[in-house]
Amino acid sequence: MTEWNIAPYFIVDDVVTSANYYRERLGFRYDRLWGDPPTFCMVWRSGIVIMLAELEARGRMRPNRMADPEGGAWDAYVWVEDADALLAEYRGQGVTIAREICDQAYGCRDFEIDDCNGYRLCFGHSITPADEHADG
Repeated sequence: MTEWNIAPYFIVDDVVTSANYYRERLGFRYDRLWGDPPTFCMVWRSGIVIMLAELEARGRMRPNRMADPEGGAWDAYVWVEDADALLAEYRGQGVTIAREICDQAYGCRDFEIDDCNGYRLCFGHSITPADEHADG
C-alpha cells in the first residue's frame, strides 16, 4: 500500500508572523517564504506539512470552530508518537492549550491548541491496539 499524506491549507492574515509562530512555538521548520512581500509558506514537522497563505484582502481566515462553535471542530488532527510529551513541550513554549489531554472514546489520547490565528489543532496518539484499527 502506498502511504498518503495531506497538508492543510490555512488562510492567515500575516504569513511571516504565522510561520514564525509555528517555528518558534510549535517546533515546525520552514526554509522559505514565497512572494515579495511574502504571501505563502509551508511549515513542517515530523513528516507533516501545513500550508500558510496570506490573501491580498485580510480578514478572510475562518477557522472551522467559527462555523461550528458548539461542536469544537478542528482545523487539523495530527497523530503523534507521544501526545503527553508534546503537550509538555507546548506548555513550556507558552502555547494556548484549548483542551487538556484526555483519553477519547474513539481510541486516542489527545489535546487541542489554538495557533496564533485561532486555528484549532488537535494532537493525539492511538491508545487502541493497531490490530483494532480498520484500514480504509
